Amino acid sequence: MAGGGDQVKLLGTFGSPFVLRVKLALSFKGLDFEDVEEDLANKSELLLASNPAKKQVPVLIHNGKPVCDSQVIVKYIDEVFRGTGPSLLPADPCERAAARFWAAFIDDKLLASWMQAARGKTDEEKTEGLKQTFVAVETMEAAFKTCSKGKPFFGGDSVGYLDVTLGGLVGWVHAGAALYGMRLFDGAKSPLLAAWVERFGALDAVKAVLPDVDRLVERAKMKQAQAAAAATAH
Repeated sequence: MAGGGDQVKLLGTFGSPFVLRVKLALSFKGLDFEDVEEDLANKSELLLASNPAKKQVPVLIHNGKPVCDSQVIVKYIDEVFRGTGPSLLPADPCERAAARFWAAFIDDKLLASWMQAARGKTDEEKTEGLKQTFVAVETMEAAFKTCSKGKPFFGGDSVGYLDVTLGGLVGWVHAGAALYGMRLFDGAKSPLLAAWVERFGALDAVKAVLPDVDRLVERAKMKQAQAAAAATAH
């Protein structure tokens, strides 16, 4: 629980892997927070004032002070609530640097190509995005083997920073299987990550904040319909 009268508010939107990342960090730390759902088509004055540079979610507001960007927020939570719950970033400087490197890779390579596969304007863009996504997954499979050292999580015996960073995608891994009959982490091609998804998703702290897969599927179908309608209109 957030102690010392801490007030924690999270501005987010349903289905965002970046918002889920922050919710996972808060959940693992056992912190109470006010979950504020933003309408990104009609952004609130609070969001615009809290993140004037990017005007994006997530934004964590801790005792009235905003912190922006999901990875920055997770590191902030780990530092500020150091005595609460598990430590997410490794204590060893070399391991901490490696965790930050792979977290950047997840956003810059895996998530970026996955977004292109989902939202590409042409079939060629989508196909190339999918191809690059699976190249990134292959790289992350090797990273898991190195970082986990044969243990259940990226953080070793317990969940760490990389588990939370990649964990934002867990709901969409299941939704993707339901939508396209294809798993991002496949048991044949990436068995370590496939097993990790099931292991991570079974944790109580994860189940407490994981979005409903059926709602994610419906949201994806709605977005696809809107994109198709927009393309037809032009």
